[in-house]
Amino acid sequence: MPLNLRRALVVHSRFFALLLLSGLILACSTRSSPRPVDEHGHLSVKGNRIVNQHSQPVSLAGPSLFWGNKGWLGDRFFHADAVAYARNEWNAGIIRVAMGVEEEGGILHDWEGRMAKVKTVVDAAIAQGIYVIIDWHSHHAEDHVDAAQMFFREMAQTYGQHPNVIYEIYNEPLEDTDWSTVIKPYALMLIDTIRALDPDNIIVVGTQTWSQDVDKAADDPITGFANIAYALHFYAGTHKQELRDKAEYALNKGLALMVTEWGAVNADGDGGVDKQETRRWMDFMREHQLIHCNWAFNNKKEGASVFTPQTNPAGPWKNKDLTESGRLAKDIIKNWSAP
Repeated sequence: MPLNLRRALVVHSRFFALLLLSGLILACSTRSSPRPVDEHGHLSVKGNRIVNQHSQPVSLAGPSLFWGNKGWLGDRFFHADAVAYARNEWNAGIIRVAMGVEEEGGILHDWEGRMAKVKTVVDAAIAQGIYVIIDWHSHHAEDHVDAAQMFFREMAQTYGQHPNVIYEIYNEPLEDTDWSTVIKPYALMLIDTIRALDPDNIIVVGTQTWSQDVDKAADDPITGFANIAYALHFYAGTHKQELRDKAEYALNKGLALMVTEWGAVNADGDGGVDKQETRRWMDFMREHQLIHCNWAFNNKKEGASVFTPQTNPAGPWKNKDLTESGRLAKDIIKNWSAP
């Protein structure tokens, strides 16, 4: 073979090898991770763990939207692009839609408008293949049982066939709202309502003292129903080892917990970021394989907000739009993994 022909063949073979390598690199770089619901399917409660369709414990992370009350401005983030951003930029596996109830502008005062807001987020979560917590964001849910039943009846009728959906039937009962005589009876009524239409999606029950007294629920748990979990809320600047001890107690007694709301700041939603205590909480949630949502995907001028006050709720958003709390939450959620 002539030397110049041999050189030409070598050059061509190297060129095609480079093309092949470039194609492989491009394919790897553009291949997206599996959508969480495609990967995990229907979630259920097994012992004190939430497990996926393969009976393996699953821990998901994502943001919680702010109160969806009319006029409170948090509902400006209740749109499909916000859900897509959480999924694509934060790698969120779950999102929580928090609909206020009895306060001004809540769903009791604007039923059709607020229902539409909730459904917009739920539809977007289903389209993105992530899980969504439908949260009855109330501190006095026992005073509005009929409304809660009507709300969750419609949610179960509309979305009960989707494995994406998780029902949170009582956000944060107050400190003096007794677990055994008030919260638990309310929960049983709501569970009956949902189970008549949706036999298996997870239902999360709020616990006494702003969803902190999971130990009281552990001493008098709900029985007779499957796939029941209990809400645990914490704010790292306020809630420390004592609350983790309560959570450990509840887990050891067999309760499945879900951290449907947490913040890196103080319990009033404001103040500076407590990075050290937040890390301790993240270690705890990894150890116990808990699902969790960070408060709050909003631009209100307070420490817990993900976005700075001048951020346009319509998006698109860059890292410069994030607060200190938002940057920390994004980093945690984007890189979340649990054993």
